[in-house]
Amino acid sequence: MTDEIHTGGCQCGAIRFRVEGKLGDASVCHCRMCQKASGNFYLPLVSVRGATVTWTRGERRRFQSSNAVWRGFCGDCGTPLTYEAPDGMALAIAAFDKPQGIVPTVQWGIEAKLPYVDHVPDLPGEETMADVAAGSFLTDLVSYQHPDHDTETWPPEAKR
Repeated sequence: MTDEIHTGGCQCGAIRFRVEGKLGDASVCHCRMCQKASGNFYLPLVSVRGATVTWTRGERRRFQSSNAVWRGFCGDCGTPLTYEAPDGMALAIAAFDKPQGIVPTVQWGIEAKLPYVDHVPDLPGEETMADVAAGSFLTDLVSYQHPDHDTETWPPEAKR
C-alpha cells in the first residue's frame, strides 16, 4: 500500500471517510440507475478496490438498486457516497475533499447518456454572485455545508 491518503464526506458532515492507498480507475457512469442515484446527468466514481476505506464519522445508509449493487448515501442530507458491487466499491468523486485531483478516464452506460450532456460546456457561464440582483439572498448567504477537511466535531455551532 502507498502513503496516499484521501478524505471526504457528505454535505452535512454526518458521514466522513478516509481512504488509505492508491485510488483505482475513475469513471463517469451515464446509466439510468446512476442518474437516479445521483440526481444528476451522470455519476462520477472512483474505485477504492485495493485501498483501505475507514468510515471516520457516522454510518452510511444503503439502498439495493439491483440484485448486485448497493448504493451508499448520507441518511441526513442525502449525499451519494458509494457504489458497492461484487467486484468492489467505488466512491463518488465529488464527495472527496479534493475532487479536482481525481480525473475520470472512461465513460460507462453511454446507451443512457442524455442527449444534451455533451453541450453543457457550450452553455454561457456565470459566477455565483453574478445573479445577486435576481437572488438578493446571496449577499447574506451562510453555508452550513461541512468544510472540505476533517473536523473534530460537526456542526461547530447550532444553525440559526
